[in-house]
Amino acid sequence: MIRRATLLLAGAVIGASATGILVSADIPARAASDDSTYREMSLFGDVFERVRSQYVSPPDEEKMIQDAINGMLSGLDPHSSYMTAEESEEMRDQSKGEFGGLGIEVTMEDEVVKVVAPIDDTPASNAGVLAGDSIVEIDGESVRGMSLNDAVDRMRGEVGEPIDITIIRDGVAKPIEMTIVRGVIPVQSVKWRVENDNIGYIRISTFMNEKLDESLNDAIEEIRAEVPDDQLKGYILDLRLNPGGFLNQAVAVADTFLDEGEVVSTRGRNSSETRRFDAGPGDLTNGKPLIVLVNGGSASASEIVAGALQDLKRATLVGTRTFGKGSVQTIVPLGVEGSLRLTTALYYTPSGTSIQGTGISPDIIVEQVLPEDLEGVIRPEGESALRGHIQGDEETDEGSGSVAYVPRETEDDVQLKYAIDLLEGNITDAAFPADPAKAVDELQAAKADAEPEPEMEDAN
Repeated sequence: MIRRATLLLAGAVIGASATGILVSADIPARAASDDSTYREMSLFGDVFERVRSQYVSPPDEEKMIQDAINGMLSGLDPHSSYMTAEESEEMRDQSKGEFGGLGIEVTMEDEVVKVVAPIDDTPASNAGVLAGDSIVEIDGESVRGMSLNDAVDRMRGEVGEPIDITIIRDGVAKPIEMTIVRGVIPVQSVKWRVENDNIGYIRISTFMNEKLDESLNDAIEEIRAEVPDDQLKGYILDLRLNPGGFLNQAVAVADTFLDEGEVVSTRGRNSSETRRFDAGPGDLTNGKPLIVLVNGGSASASEIVAGALQDLKRATLVGTRTFGKGSVQTIVPLGVEGSLRLTTALYYTPSGTSIQGTGISPDIIVEQVLPEDLEGVIRPEGESALRGHIQGDEETDEGSGSVAYVPRETEDDVQLKYAIDLLEGNITDAAFPADPAKAVDELQAAKADAEPEPEMEDAN
């Protein structure tokens, strides 16, 4: 039914620190025979030996190598990184649905830790940490000069232990000091409820869960058990503030709402590495009207799902432009040394469009009203603003992303109310409901325009 992917990350789950040595015997022959590569490696060895023997105090040699690896990977793009065996195990635990920490997705920008999004109902979220916040101090120590891995390592600790962080927030004159108690972070990836007695609402907060598709299926079954089919007006799939996760789970979620069609394709540096992932028969919602909510916090795996459902005209997208992370990270196991998270491909929506650095524009743009105290504080965030990001095929000066904010109270949620009104028929729009029958001709035309000309190989 679905071609299962190997362990690929479509979203950035940031937070691994490098404390081991990267060893790989799989060096490409071309690189090994390149004289310039040998010279550079020799230079590295010379510098390492000089520092080890003559530095003013005996250096930590293991840390020197770790820092070299971190520097090499961070120079590629914001999403490639190295994980020790311990950190790899932590990621596997997280994928099973539970991990320890504060509950934030972060990246490093301008030498400070930038919050991509707080995870729902976690210590960080409950303490008031917002998307776009910059963490500048951890327990009184500046994060400047730390790697992202070091900073995240310091934020980890025993459950129940407090941690002091200092935050810089745009629009707020003084730094914000917070004390947050570390906790076990249960990742309840799928939450659901019935709105107005006739609309199924499903929120997916992360794709970093290897059983996400099972939880989604359970949610749909429970909604159908609660609301008779003749009264069920449709579904709302909320992907706002969802930073991404596993590619195979994104494919499985999209497939849940589809009967057929290509969900996504990934393209690496060589044409032979192109992979396509298709949906199989069996829309679990029986073709009921579907609205997908997105905003600037919807990234990567979220964008795969949103892009597939939009291109195949299975759903109407409501909200604001998504984050624009269109790259795929492969987890490469390195035995006892840990694993490598390496950007190996870009993904493309069914129409052949790359959203890297551009994001997805919803069918119906609905801006979320910000509270007065957050006006000018929460600003648009996107992949295109990350230093060192991969330049997207379609990227323009307009960039990607939008404001990433969802009110805690439903009555303040303008985007959700709009979706409910569409399903109830209180308002109308030409983009709703989506009509899958119209997708075939449009997709063929779009893919014809988007497909690159085949490359000619030099036989010499």
